[in-house]
Amino acid sequence: MEITIKGDKEFDEIPSLKTKALRINLNENIYGTFAEIGAGQETVRQFFRAGGASGTIAKAMSAYDKAFSDAIYGIEEDKRYVTEARLRKMLNHEVRLMEERLTRDDHPNKLFFSYANTVATIDFAKKYKGHGWVGIKYQIDPDQDYNEIILHLRFKENDARLQQETLGILGTNLIYGAFYKYNEPKKLLKYLYDHLDKDQLEIDTINFSGPAFEDVDNRLMSLQLVKNGMTDAIMFAPDGNNVLPARVLYKKNILALRGSFRPVTKVNMDMFHKSYDMFIKENKVDEEKTQVIFEITLSNLRAEGEIDEQDFMDRARLLCSLGQTVLISNFQEYYKLVEYFSQYSKARMGLAMGVNNLVDIFDEKYYRHLSGGILEAFGKLFFKDLRVYLYPMENGDGTLTTSEDLKVHPRMKELYKFFKYNGKVVDIADYDPKILSVFSRTVLKMISNGESGWEGMLPEGVSKIIKEKSLFSCETEEVYSEDQ
Repeated sequence: MEITIKGDKEFDEIPSLKTKALRINLNENIYGTFAEIGAGQETVRQFFRAGGASGTIAKAMSAYDKAFSDAIYGIEEDKRYVTEARLRKMLNHEVRLMEERLTRDDHPNKLFFSYANTVATIDFAKKYKGHGWVGIKYQIDPDQDYNEIILHLRFKENDARLQQETLGILGTNLIYGAFYKYNEPKKLLKYLYDHLDKDQLEIDTINFSGPAFEDVDNRLMSLQLVKNGMTDAIMFAPDGNNVLPARVLYKKNILALRGSFRPVTKVNMDMFHKSYDMFIKENKVDEEKTQVIFEITLSNLRAEGEIDEQDFMDRARLLCSLGQTVLISNFQEYYKLVEYFSQYSKARMGLAMGVNNLVDIFDEKYYRHLSGGILEAFGKLFFKDLRVYLYPMENGDGTLTTSEDLKVHPRMKELYKFFKYNGKVVDIADYDPKILSVFSRTVLKMISNGESGWEGMLPEGVSKIIKEKSLFSCETEEVYSEDQ
């Protein structure tokens, strides 16, 4: 019996890497291969060092040479090697070889697995920090189909050796979690950072599949990544599935719209269409290389201090049903959103927003943590030749507020004039005046109270989805800047 001393506190004991690897190794049924490209063989090294690996490791390989790698796994259409498609080819190829070479008659109880990664560590000039794809394809029952966990990571460390060691730790955590924590996917995510710090790496995409994860919603798992601080933003394609932000944003002209979208209204879509028409007419903007992003900050998903996951699902479903790409971020300030986009693209960017949002941008309270205050933030926000497309607001007396008569704090008045007169803030003139009185909060209240008449305030098809899925049936208090 373990000795306890008065005053002891309860805490979760994290198994050491050796303990994790040894537990896998000592299981007579767990048996598989390791295929690692680009950062040494750091994961399998943990299992060799733990001891007892001969009964677990069928094969460990690292096809470093591109020609040799192509000979084994084939050539990718885009000629790239650090991709999800490459990782899946590696996993499928290694599992197929195991199934061909070991018969189930001789090994009826074996739980086959294949672990793989394809990684690019930091370059010699230390300009690109590196990233990679990591995954495992495995069984938890010899008579069941295979499960998969696939994730994408970005390194934050500035030394290749440290990045290699970090990858080895992550890989060990992933394999251990896949076998011993698969019944609690949300906790499995947190366990990936055992013996690691969030300053070492970022996990920005993860997907679960297979019989063990039939009830797992990968969108909600991605939300956990943002909620747990594992990444700053996640993205969903119009089909509703997780997508790697870099894949969508790379070298694109980007037009972003931020809002609560609770629910998305005709005003939101009018703002999108009109700002898009203006954006693609800008100099250096190629319509074929333009990406529109509907962004919701994490603070917009909070209800009573916690993430309302169902509320998130409702908003994402509606936006995706309209054919939009959705970004969920941790960025409260706009300049952080622009900095994030700048990681992937140096092309022209635009922000479409309502009057209230622009007034918030000129509020100094959001920039007190910066040594350069609001000037530093605006330098980051507008240095990429960014332009704000402003949607007018209808006042209670029927008048309109536009960029010409927008009221900011007296101390910010001259700063606002500077950006206004230099063409950084332009009005959306061709708006629909009949819908200016539509606000998300009004629609939400009508839905919650069971009132009629809100259907006409929403884009076509949205009200049908809300009714069929019983979305937004009860109202929760939120913290966000009001948007239309």
